Amino acid sequence: MVYFGGLLGLIGLATVVFRDGDVVGVSAVGVGVGLVLIGAVVAALGVVRRRALKRRRAARGEPEPVGNVFERAAALPRLLRAARSGAYADLPKSRMALWVLALVYLISPIDILPELLPIIGVADDAGVAVWLLTSVSTATGLYLGRERDQQRRADQLGREPGTR
Repeated sequence: MVYFGGLLGLIGLATVVFRDGDVVGVSAVGVGVGLVLIGAVVAALGVVRRRALKRRRAARGEPEPVGNVFERAAALPRLLRAARSGAYADLPKSRMALWVLALVYLISPIDILPELLPIIGVADDAGVAVWLLTSVSTATGLYLGRERDQQRRADQLGREPGTR
């Protein structure tokens, strides 16, 4: 929601700056300002929603994904190796199979909704791509958190008693 609100705000700003004529009978400035305001509200609601979800996950004791995009991308090969070898049981084989199916669907020229349909034809691919990226990012973030916890425990065990 945060990104969608930001996108609406950018579209509204571009409408104000670049649009000369009316938009469906309404002045371009009015449409642009309206989109900026709607974008700000949607982004704010997204921030509130994220914080609430984070608090709810923490209250349930669920682990929080860690790392930025680059760290998670670098951890993906380690995650896949650990999951295949059985060293990381938190990633089910079915999830990896779904990732492969999603990649095949995105690469394949055969779609459930053909690209000939104006907006809907691309929406199914976009939905699959968003799910795939979100799922992989979350899984690698959780894997990074586990790696960091193991490293922290190993560092604590390796220290001599009485030292910090």
